Amino acid sequence: MRSVKGKFCYFLSVLLCVGLLSGCTGNERLRSSSSSAIPSGQAASGEPPQLVQADVGAPDSQKEMEEAPSVVYMTADISPEGLMEIYEALGADLPDGNIAVKLSTGETGSNYLRPELIADLVQAVGGTIVECNTAYGGARANTAYHRQLAEDHGYTAIADVDIMDADGSMTLPVAGGSHLTENYVGSHFADYDYFVVLSHFKGHTMAGFGGAIKNISIGIASSEGKAHIHSGGTGGSMWGGDQDAFLESMAEAAKSVTDAMDGDMLYINVMNRLSVDCDCDGNPAEPDMHDIGILASFDPVAVDQACIDQVYHAEDGASLVQRIESRNGLLTLEHAQEIGLGSRDYELVRIDA
Repeated sequence: MRSVKGKFCYFLSVLLCVGLLSGCTGNERLRSSSSSAIPSGQAASGEPPQLVQADVGAPDSQKEMEEAPSVVYMTADISPEGLMEIYEALGADLPDGNIAVKLSTGETGSNYLRPELIADLVQAVGGTIVECNTAYGGARANTAYHRQLAEDHGYTAIADVDIMDADGSMTLPVAGGSHLTENYVGSHFADYDYFVVLSHFKGHTMAGFGGAIKNISIGIASSEGKAHIHSGGTGGSMWGGDQDAFLESMAEAAKSVTDAMDGDMLYINVMNRLSVDCDCDGNPAEPDMHDIGILASFDPVAVDQACIDQVYHAEDGASLVQRIESRNGLLTLEHAQEIGLGSRDYELVRIDA
C-alpha cells in the first residue's frame, strides 16, 4: 500500500496549512486537547476553551511536525459557497483518477445533506457519490431500492451514484485492533483513488453521534460489514452486542479504511439540523439546537472532536450531549486516538473570522 506516501502527504498538508497562515492576521485558533476534552459520562463544564492567537511558526524538525496538533477549519456559512470555501481552505491536492464523495443517502424523512447544498463541491471535484447498503432493512437494504432512493433524494441529478457493495464485499486488514481483525467494505472501494468524506454531523441512537468516523466505518462497510462492526467482531447479533465493543470496532474499521487509502482522504462535517437521531432514521426528533457551521480537516478524529466540542459548549446543546453521553459515544474518539486513527488535539482556524 501507500503508507509512506500517505503519511508524508498528510504531514506536508499540515505544514503547508500552517505556513500559509503564518502571514495572516486576524485569525484565531481554538485549541482543544485530549486532556481537556470532556470525558465519557461526565457533564460538560459549560466553559468554552480559551481562544488563543495562532502560533503559526513552522516546525523546526520532523518530530515537531509529527507532534503538531491537527488543523480543523471552520465556517459558520452553511451554504454551497461556504462548503466550497472550507474545501478550498484545506488546499487538498486531489489526484487524477476516480474521486469518491462518501455521504449518507439518508432515509426518506431524515435530515440527509440536500443536493442543492453539496452539488457545487461534488461537481468541482469530479466526484462519484458512493454509499453502501444497510443491514437493518428499509429503503436502502438492497441495491435496487437504494438506487431509487438516491434518485428520489436528488443525488443522481448532480453526480453518478455508486452503491459500493452492489457486487458484494472485499476485506481490509485491521492492524492493532482489540475486536476486529478484518473489515468488510463494499467491493467497489478498490475503484477509487481518493475519498472526500462529506458527513452530516448529528446524534445517533446507538453510537451517540455520527460524523466522519462513523461515515468511513459503518458507512463504507458493506451490509455484512455493518453487522460485523455492530457485533464487535463476534458475528453475533448486531443489536445485542457489547456497546463498548461496538464503539471501539467503529474506530478500528475506520482505521482499516484510512490505512488502505494511505491518507488519501479529507473530511468535511456539516453541522446543521442537529437532531439527536441519525439520518438512518426516517422519523427523527426535531432538532432543538441551532445550526453551527461546517468543519473540515485531514484528520477524522480531530474534525469529530471539534464538532463534539462545539456541541458541548453550545447553550442549547443539552439534548445532543445527553444522547452522546448516554451511549458512551466519546469512547469511539478515545479508542480512535489510541490506535492511531488521528488526534483529539487540534487547532481550530475560523476562515470567516
